[in-house]
Amino acid sequence: MLSNKDAIATIAVKDTAKASQFYEHKLGFKRRANMGDEVITYASGKTIFNIYRSGFAGTNKATALCWAVGSEFDRVLASLRSKGVAFEHYDLPDTKREGDVHINDGIRVAWFKDPDGNVLNIIDR
Repeated sequence: MLSNKDAIATIAVKDTAKASQFYEHKLGFKRRANMGDEVITYASGKTIFNIYRSGFAGTNKATALCWAVGSEFDRVLASLRSKGVAFEHYDLPDTKREGDVHINDGIRVAWFKDPDGNVLNIIDR
């Protein structure tokens, strides 16, 4: 029933104005739509995601959104660094870390957080 429908990621934030500065200026997204100050929609490739005001913002400790950037991984990583994005470092089983990049079975991943502490990442797939 849902397997042939597009999914939309929704990310809780405390302050949509502050969060939109991060998503637009640091990550480079263009606002697609908004519902007042409560919900802002962004296009990401062929999909969309929403940020929305919530008292539960930043309480998820797992990855909320991932971008598969393929061979552009190093370029995207460098671009994010140049905009002041700080990367997270985790001790994960069977994973080595080279700088900000975690490597497991040939897959490279870098995690970072938005201003509310939502965990985001890029992956070289």
